[in-house]
This record gives sequence, C-alpha cells and structure tokens, in this order.
Amino acid sequence: MATRRSAEKILQIILGSAILAFGVYNFYYLNDITEGGVLGLLLLLKNLFNIQPAIANIIIDIALLLVGYKFFGKKFFGYSVFASISFSVLYNIFETMGPIVPQINNMFLSTILAGLSVGIGVGIIVSAGCASGGDDALALVISKATSLNLGNVYMISDIFILVLSLSYLSAHDVFYSIIAVTISGRVIDFIYEHSQNNLYKTVMQ
Repeated sequence: MATRRSAEKILQIILGSAILAFGVYNFYYLNDITEGGVLGLLLLLKNLFNIQPAIANIIIDIALLLVGYKFFGKKFFGYSVFASISFSVLYNIFETMGPIVPQINNMFLSTILAGLSVGIGVGIIVSAGCASGGDDALALVISKATSLNLGNVYMISDIFILVLSLSYLSAHDVFYSIIAVTISGRVIDFIYEHSQNNLYKTVMQ
C-alpha cells in the first residue's frame, strides 16, 4: 500500500511539473509575463543575464529546500527535490522543442492561461504533500517562524520580485504579471483546499 501511494505521489508530481513547465515557458516566458517567488526570479535571471532556468532552478530550490528540511522532514524534502528536478528537466525539454502553442495576439488571454497553468501545476504538486519549489518551502518556514500568515509571505515575495522585474519589463507588462499571480494563487488555493477536504472525508469514513 505504501509503495502504491509513493508511486501515485511521484506520478502526481510529474504531471504537475509538466503542466507548470509548459505554462512557464509557453505562456510566461514567451509573452514577457513574470511570476513571483522563485519562478519570477528564474525569469528575471533568464532575461537579464541569460542564465538558463533549468540550471538556476536546481541551485536555488535545493538551497531553499535545505532550509525547509529542518522543519518538514525527510519525505517532504525528498518529494520536493524530485519536484524541483522534474520541473527543471521538463522546462529544458519544452525550451528545446520551442513554442508549441499558436501565437496568441491577446495579452489578457495569455495572462489568464499563464495564471491557470502555473496555478494548476503548483496546485497538483502541493496536493501531493510537497513543495513545487524552494519558495514554497521558504514561505512555510517564514510563516512558521514569524507572525505572518502564509498568504502575506507569498504576497511580499511576489511584490518584491515583480518590482525587480521592472528592470526588463514595462509597468504595463508587470500589471499583467500581477493579474497572472493573482489567478495562479487562487487556483492553487482551490486545488489544495479541495484535496484537503477529500483527504478529511476519506479519513472520517
């Protein structure tokens, strides 16, 4: 039974990572839409210094996940590292393939698709019981160590990254990025809460 649950978690993480990597490349990067947290930092590094997200993601995420290891244990850490590596590998694959989505000449629609893809991908991964990236683990640590709730920690980090993104994006583009961040956050909350409710119902039966 434990082996089956582990296999299901791994498949769930791979699915979430695939959706996340697909959305970050095809909707975020190609449309100059940025994200908050580590995803936004990866896009910032890519645009300013041409540092490949596939490489930077592994370095940044593992460093932050090591911080979270102390608080959340081996299983959380192990699955989270797997999620980070999965995203990096899959992003590199999508980047090598090039754009596979027809060009959308509607920024608002691209923004909605960007937010949805990241929200769904991250939501699926978080529902598997791990972090989709180091920023998730760090946010949980900060929330646990301070009086800030998790939502405020995410908001502060997102705003910080988006302000830095003004170095290569216009205020107009950052405006759309804020919309995408808002959508992704709502979708993550919905998927995570839905999974927790289902878990509670299963336990109570």
